[in-house]
Amino acid sequence: MNIIDFLTGLTLMNAMPHFVLGIWKGKMMSGFGMGNTKNILWGLTNFMLSIGLFIYKYGVKGLLQNPIYLGALSVLVVFFLSAKLWYKYYYKEPGN
Repeated sequence: MNIIDFLTGLTLMNAMPHFVLGIWKGKMMSGFGMGNTKNILWGLTNFMLSIGLFIYKYGVKGLLQNPIYLGALSVLVVFFLSAKLWYKYYYKEPGN
C-alpha cells in the first residue's frame, strides 16, 4: 500500500457520510464549512477526488480489475442517485 491507495479509499468512504447528512439535513462540519449544500458538495468533491486518484494510479481499465473498489464505488453511486427518494420515503410530512 502507498499513500495514493490510502487517499483513494479515504476520500471514497468520506464521500458517503457528508453526502448522506447533506441530503438528510443533518449537521456535520465539512471541508467547505457547515451546512447541507456544503456537505453535499464536499461529498461530491471527495467522490471525484477518489475516482481521479484511482484512475491516475490504475487507469480506467483498473476499475474492472479491482472488485473491492468497484463494489464500494457502486454502493456510493446508487446512493447518490437514490438519496432524495430515501429521504422523502423516511421523512414524509404527517398526513401524506
